[in-house]
Formats: sequence, structure tokens, C-alpha cells
Amino acid sequence: MTAKPQEHLYPQFEKMLSRREREERLGQRAHVFWLYGLSGSGKSTLAIALEKTLFAQGRVVQVLDGDNIRTGLNSNLGFSDEDRLENIRRIAHVARLYADSGLIVITSFITPRAELRQLAREIVGPADFSDVYVKASYEACASRDPKGLYAKVKAGEVKQFTGKDSGFEEPAAPDLLIDTERETVEQSLQRLLDYTTPRISL
Repeated sequence: MTAKPQEHLYPQFEKMLSRREREERLGQRAHVFWLYGLSGSGKSTLAIALEKTLFAQGRVVQVLDGDNIRTGLNSNLGFSDEDRLENIRRIAHVARLYADSGLIVITSFITPRAELRQLAREIVGPADFSDVYVKASYEACASRDPKGLYAKVKAGEVKQFTGKDSGFEEPAAPDLLIDTERETVEQSLQRLLDYTTPRISL
């Protein structure tokens, strides 16, 4: 019988620096803030604004953005249900690695289905995970169209597009809901900061 690859692995986690030691050195508590919503809802804008604000406060922060990840780590994945799940699985493990290093992690991914958000929460760990729904209607996102994607969808050039060909499941009770149709970027950022601060302070 052929042995599974995992049978030849010998993790050394207990010999490494602890997460607590890293957090104390950095003066912060690690946490993963998972921003999700339709393309064009404002996820990346808020993630980057939050990163810059926290960095200015002396925090050590890492942003994981959907487009960046898909051009590198997940460049071999498409947009089928199976590939979307694998995309989120990999990202969640990367986010957990950063959190274990004591970093504050801000992600920006569409994450359209509840099962994907639950998978990410389970991988990261519920105590270290906050899901932040960045809400905006399909029509509002299409009117913004910062990447020109909605125009391509309308022209039939993009398939499996979330909100049109592929559904988006709105969360029943997100940890934080930010409605970018009703708030300015400044208002949304302030609410993010108000939510974030107590969760990253030692």
C-alpha cells in the first residue's frame, strides 16, 4: 500500500516562536478582516484605505486582494464553483499564516456564497475572523464600473460574472455591514476603524 504524502510530514510548530511572542513584539493583536461583496462595491478601496490608516498608526498590516492573488498564487484557477472554493481555501490558509505571524490581515474578495465565507472562517479560526460585507447593488456597481468589467459583461465578453450569470448570496448577519451606496468612503472607513481597533489592540 502506497503511503500518503502527509504521512512523511513532521510539523515543527511547537519549536517555532509563538504567535503571542510575535504579537507582543509588534504591539498588536493579529486578526483577519474579510471584506467581501460584488465587484465594484468598494472592497479594495476600503481595504487599502484601512491598511494605510493602520500603518500610519504603527500597525503591521497585510492586504490580500482578489486580482493580485489571481495573477500569482491562484493564476491557474477559473471561476467555476470548484475553482472559487479552491481560491478561497488557499487565500484563507495564507491569511491564517499571516495572522499566526502576528499581522493584521485585510482581505478583499467577492466570496459570493455563504459556504465559502464559512470555509474561510473555519480555516482562519472563528476567534480571529471578522466578515465585513461591503454592500452595493448590482446597478450601483455597474454605474461605477471601475475596471470596465460591467461594460464587458453587457457586451457578452465576460461569462460566469457574479451578480449576473453567477449568483451572490447576501449574508443574513455579517459581523459588520458597510453600505457604500449610503455612506461616503470617509464614513465607511471610520466605521471600519471603530470596528477594527478593539480587535487588534493588546
